[in-house]
Amino acid sequence: MRCEVLGFERRRRWSDDEKLSIVSSVGVDGATVTQVAERCDVSRQQIYRWRHELKAKGLWPLEAGAAFLSVDFRAPEVASPEPKPALDVPLELCLQGGRSLRFDSSIDGAALTRLIRAVEAA
Repeated sequence: MRCEVLGFERRRRWSDDEKLSIVSSVGVDGATVTQVAERCDVSRQQIYRWRHELKAKGLWPLEAGAAFLSVDFRAPEVASPEPKPALDVPLELCLQGGRSLRFDSSIDGAALTRLIRAVEAA
């Protein structure tokens, strides 16, 4: 069995200040964990591990992990249409001269007025 050494393993020592600086740079100018890890030549998991260690030591503020922003979801103000009855109810309107009109309660008021005038004029 033949082995070839391609490089050497390096073990770097990072101070808490260096770790805090790297972990804090996530999110600055939209930087992702992956981008920061590549820039600092560490793994993504290393950044998450450092964040956990810094929290345990009390060096990473708990509120720094997540930011909650208030968002207002107001619907645009639009003139609301007239509320319609829940059910269409059949109605009958008795006019002069023995005439009557039958219609549903969902009929538009302007249309009903035109209909009544047309029947009375006939």
